[in-house]
Amino acid sequence: MKTTIAKLFLLVLFFFSCQEDPKQHLVEQQNEAQKRETIFKSINQGWNFNAEPINTTSRTLTSSWNEWRMFLSELHQKPKSSIGAFQQKAKTLTKRALDLNNTIPATYNIPAIKSRIDAIATKINSINLFIHLNHIPNKNIVQLVKETNIELVAFQQQLDEITVKKQIKMEDGEGDMLRMLDTARVIPSTNQNIIINR
Repeated sequence: MKTTIAKLFLLVLFFFSCQEDPKQHLVEQQNEAQKRETIFKSINQGWNFNAEPINTTSRTLTSSWNEWRMFLSELHQKPKSSIGAFQQKAKTLTKRALDLNNTIPATYNIPAIKSRIDAIATKINSINLFIHLNHIPNKNIVQLVKETNIELVAFQQQLDEITVKKQIKMEDGEGDMLRMLDTARVIPSTNQNIIINR
């Protein structure tokens, strides 16, 4: 009988200890909502990408390079409603950044441009990673947006530098000199019958 009473007492004690306090649960929900609101405001304030082309080359490429135009358009459109909207935008930006490297125009398809695009894609991927975490590090995201803007400027300046270099005319004989410096070029020997004795 004593064991039955003891078991009943433990069962009642367990039942009352497992019940949650609705007031405490409500306070926790309010704190979490306030925290998410603070994070949203911080990200919303810091989500300012420089989506405008900074030079003529970049502006010209928006008409002929479709992926570049779509990437800039995505950067320009800022989400407004919630953290979920920012998460969706980060996913879309990641996809657009990866598309850039697959469709570089032939004139600009060089390692310097590819590395600049990779740097931009890395920053965008980092934003996408951070914004999908359970505890969103809003300061890191805002910092990454600033770093992405720096990479965008460097990329556009690199495009412009290539355009300027292509417009410089070669001097007389410069083409011949460049061909002579080309180590991949094979120079046929005119005297194949010369034997060197040692």
